[in-house]
Amino acid sequence: MLRRLLPTLFLLLACCHLVPASAQEFLDPAVAFKPSARALDGQTIEVSYAIAKGYYLYRDKFRFAAEGATFGPAEFPKGETHQDENFGQVEVFYKTVTIRLPVTAPAGPTQLALKVTAQGCADAGVCYPPQTQNVMLTLPDPATTPSIAANAAASGAQSGDESGLIA
Repeated sequence: MLRRLLPTLFLLLACCHLVPASAQEFLDPAVAFKPSARALDGQTIEVSYAIAKGYYLYRDKFRFAAEGATFGPAEFPKGETHQDENFGQVEVFYKTVTIRLPVTAPAGPTQLALKVTAQGCADAGVCYPPQTQNVMLTLPDPATTPSIAANAAASGAQSGDESGLIA
């Protein structure tokens, strides 16, 4: 009976060593890096990424495009310094990143099919090629929607005026 069980036991042991228990399963990049976008006003878009735990995005690999719109320089928050074996010392984002993007589009409310491109890696050792994802949003009419820059300037002027008052 033992002779009949030995080949089966041998096959089970050999089978189990083909895929080690510690094998790392990596997320699909669309799951690891989830973009979203919203219009802050008729001239500014905010693009956010939810980044899975153990993954990061490179700051200098972001690209933005939309037919019928042009973009100014993106405004990034401060990222973390990371020593990358391929790119050297780079700035990366973990968990989340929110990027402000000045936009010029036709007058009136505009539907934008925003193409966002980013590149990232898993801390466990796999890097993905740049990934382009589409995000739909409606840009309000710039003529009827005050810009957040104008609102911030007005708010700052009001705060400055009030700070000089004596109670």
